Amino acid sequence: MSEYIIKHRIPAFLLSVIVIATAFSSCGDKKVGNISTSNSSVSETVTNESTENISTDISEKSTTTTAVPETYPDFPISYPEIEKKSTGDLYEAEDAKLSAGLKIVSDKKDDEQPTTVTDTITDRNKKPVEEKPEYSGEGYVTGFKLDGSSSVTFNVDAPSNQHYDLSFSISSEHLVNCKVSLNGTEISSFKTKKDGEFTLITLYGVFLVKGKSDIELRATDGNIKLDYLKIADNTSLSEIKYDAGNEPVNKQAGASAKELLNFMNENYGRYTLTGQYASSPENKELDLIYQTTGKHPVIRFSAVHNSGNSFDSTFKDIEACAEWHKKGGIVGLMWYWEAPSKKSSVYAKDTDFVLKDAITDIDISMLTQEEIRGLYGEGKISEQCYGLILDMDNMAGQLTTLKNKGVPVLWRPLHESSGDWFWWGNDTDSYKWLWNLMYKRFTDYFELDNLIWIWNGQSENTLVDKNTFDIASLDIYMNSEKDYGSRYEQFLALQKIVGEEKLIALSECSKIPDIDASFRDNSVWSFFGLWYGKYLMNEDGTLSESFTDKDSLIRAYNSEGAISLDEYIKLRNGDELIPQYADTETTVISTVSTKFSTVSTSTETAENREE
Repeated sequence: MSEYIIKHRIPAFLLSVIVIATAFSSCGDKKVGNISTSNSSVSETVTNESTENISTDISEKSTTTTAVPETYPDFPISYPEIEKKSTGDLYEAEDAKLSAGLKIVSDKKDDEQPTTVTDTITDRNKKPVEEKPEYSGEGYVTGFKLDGSSSVTFNVDAPSNQHYDLSFSISSEHLVNCKVSLNGTEISSFKTKKDGEFTLITLYGVFLVKGKSDIELRATDGNIKLDYLKIADNTSLSEIKYDAGNEPVNKQAGASAKELLNFMNENYGRYTLTGQYASSPENKELDLIYQTTGKHPVIRFSAVHNSGNSFDSTFKDIEACAEWHKKGGIVGLMWYWEAPSKKSSVYAKDTDFVLKDAITDIDISMLTQEEIRGLYGEGKISEQCYGLILDMDNMAGQLTTLKNKGVPVLWRPLHESSGDWFWWGNDTDSYKWLWNLMYKRFTDYFELDNLIWIWNGQSENTLVDKNTFDIASLDIYMNSEKDYGSRYEQFLALQKIVGEEKLIALSECSKIPDIDASFRDNSVWSFFGLWYGKYLMNEDGTLSESFTDKDSLIRAYNSEGAISLDEYIKLRNGDELIPQYADTETTVISTVSTKFSTVSTSTETAENREE
């Protein structure tokens, strides 16, 4: 028996504890007025602390916040009125503004007109040639430098305020990275094809205001042939829906989990719940947000992190979660799971653990540790399989502590499984096996009825059984220079994968999404979770504006499209806030995404976050 297994012989926490249930108080409406009042008969005892004064200002309860922050008025949702007009304007690259070194090339003879090539060969032994459009106009632009200094700027004239599809006709012999900027701010990036044919590459649903705008295309690492830019009104509208169901996938979910999920469903598409990751139990990130914006986030996210076979460091995290719940907030948890092996790490490159070696055909989800230890002793399951069970049981013990204190948890295990940087993301089939094992063991064996399950697979290939998760989420990290916007393309791409019945959330981000743009683009995330470190705070504890500047942070937390902690508490107490933005007919237009099967996390991968 290995050293790792010996150290894990102590059973996980016993579960013969009477569950102290809690349910949210009656939910009022924040500026809406349609959240029904709960008449739950479940006893609402929370570790002997009365919830009668739960609406007390959080600043009075905090032991770390001393200065009184500046307060701000609510910021109404604001964006230009949208007027739908049909257009299909084409702008030739040779007529655009070219940077130094670019040249216009024409391969046509003087008397040759642009044509499209169509082959109607019917011979069964030959493949028909697809229609291939030639370049238009007098020529195309080429000569892009490898250092990324070359660019073409189109000065377009949009007929109205609306969403447009921007289509670039590009030919390239190699995969070349391209960046697109709107009026000096980068909005998107893409890779070309490498077949040497002119191909339309389209950005869907880009919002342009009426009148002149500069759209710049820059090839960053190779040469391309650029023919033209075409702008057309976005025609695939209203694809994003907010029809998520009200019941947790766990049919035995407790009252508190049901109340929380119901609240999130009722407000889905109307508001975004604010969230922030805490790097430690001291909540310095949450206090910094309060000092800066006058508001606390609703959701306190944290990453519990075992250290090899030790879970000692998780106890303080769990205690901090319970304290946040007492203060009226929502708890979100993820697990930085160091693999159960001698060479232990979260990252695949730093551990010798192979998940595939843990898979067994035996249903071990409902077996006791003694029974599972017997299977391991008989050689019927591997050391890797036994190690996984021991780790899961220890984590279940931590989550049981929160269950017994009546704390519902937004639970996001096995995050970012579409990538290969974590040990659970190297093999799709193995990941799905592990997800199902954890779900069944936590839900059925340990009866953790306080969990709201979040699937963060981010790919159609890693999609698990839809009956095992309530929320689908993305982690989107981007370079600080790039406009974060609403990230509507990823929102819609994920909804296409999981369906309209699931809430869509931004579980990790390098920058808070633009709340105004989210409503403008019809991509209202259920919640966001800003990561800690450089994304919010400098090393000296002051506000870092590298990714989100102070004004944007203030506007987001005081936006009428976002729910902060004080507002959430008022809703729990049944208080009605003064309606200023809600239940009004708006001109918000849906946008259409490219047909991704994997949802991109953009230019800076989530793997590079600060831990």
